[in-house]
Amino acid sequence: MGGHRRRQKRFLDRSSCSSSLNFVTMMLVLCFLLFFWTGICLADGKQPNATHHHSSFTPINHDLYHTSGALLEEIEGLVDRHPDKLSIETISSKNKGYQAKMNVVTYCREKKECDGKSKLRILLSFGQHGRELITSELALRILSILSEEEFLPNTDRRSLNNTLDKLVIKVVPMENINGRRLVESGEFCERRNGRGVDLNRNWSVDWGKKEKDYDPYEENPGTAPFSEPETQVMRKLSMSFEPHIWVNVHSGMEALFMPYDHKNTTPEGAPSQRMRSILEKLNHLHLGDRCLIGSGGGSVGYLAHGTATDYMYDVVRVPMAFTFEIYGDTAASSKDCFKMFNPMDITTFNKVLNDWSAAFFAMFRLGALQVEDGLLHPGGVAAGSSMNKWISIDDYLNGYLMERRNRYGKKMEVLDLGMQEIRTYFRLFMLSSVLLMFMFCSRISKKNTRPIVTAISL
Repeated sequence: MGGHRRRQKRFLDRSSCSSSLNFVTMMLVLCFLLFFWTGICLADGKQPNATHHHSSFTPINHDLYHTSGALLEEIEGLVDRHPDKLSIETISSKNKGYQAKMNVVTYCREKKECDGKSKLRILLSFGQHGRELITSELALRILSILSEEEFLPNTDRRSLNNTLDKLVIKVVPMENINGRRLVESGEFCERRNGRGVDLNRNWSVDWGKKEKDYDPYEENPGTAPFSEPETQVMRKLSMSFEPHIWVNVHSGMEALFMPYDHKNTTPEGAPSQRMRSILEKLNHLHLGDRCLIGSGGGSVGYLAHGTATDYMYDVVRVPMAFTFEIYGDTAASSKDCFKMFNPMDITTFNKVLNDWSAAFFAMFRLGALQVEDGLLHPGGVAAGSSMNKWISIDDYLNGYLMERRNRYGKKMEVLDLGMQEIRTYFRLFMLSSVLLMFMFCSRISKKNTRPIVTAISL
């Protein structure tokens, strides 16, 4: 009887253990499935806590906005109809399997006189962030006015042409074509390029620094400065063109920014005062005094590191480097990205394009006056100085060495070594060369001085 009870107890113990094991096994299976599903989401870039980045309430209004392909076709049509004023080139760059193409339109009213350095040189970039469609529409409007197919209201064309005779403009109407295509496919909140890098965090000035509110989705700076083909193209373009004025055009608010973005101060001295003076005139004359003016870092409420404008001012030495924010709907939900960054109705759409076109052409006029007065010199030194051509070792390796052409014209990529290693080896080489030169010179010096010492001893 007692044995039966013990056997029964053992059976119950085994049953309870078996039930416990089954429960544990079931929980482990559920955990594994949950982990597996999460891993798939992360691999696809669809993070459970980041869905707000991909949702949008308002689709693209195609009655107002061109597709990327249609907009570029419109621009190519302008160039074909006005070859006396406009030319276009497509620049392609590739890095580690990722390729980007960029169209650059050059305007010069009298092409015969465009090769000299006497004219005001202006470099404009639009569409650096894919979701900011209105910026590329502004590029199209400015090019249409330059080609005289559209006209600024209340503007004397003869006076305008007198200004345009004095300048050369390069326009990048859509810097981030791959990111723009993602937006057009439904990713309405996407600001990054085709492989998830924010192009306005990929430049070398203060690159990679992260603030407390850093958002890895929004502000991914890439693996290194100039890791992205788009920034490589823009950097080479700025170095070769040597602009007097640079403007990086964005949307999200209404503002006229000057350096710096990575700190909440503006540069000191007369150049900074001239920049602020021009921005204040544009704001008052054409923008209803509604725009913020000052440094990007001091006005927006957060610091941005590795931006194009800070690089243009600090490294390329562009005398006037600006970031223009041309539109923002502060009442829109942060999830409703198209509405937040782009006008929704035809009235607002046209007002933005008209006001900002007028502001840009006023900037052209004010810049031309600065050149006539001898106040603008690219490179921060007198025009024609060889110092304009000097660049740092890091900039050389990041930009000039990133892509070269071999004798057959095929593009070559740098060996798959980290840029940090390349810089380190180059510096060690330079240091060792200097030391060897020093040792060599010291030895020669000793040989030359020995006879003199001997003569004195005698």
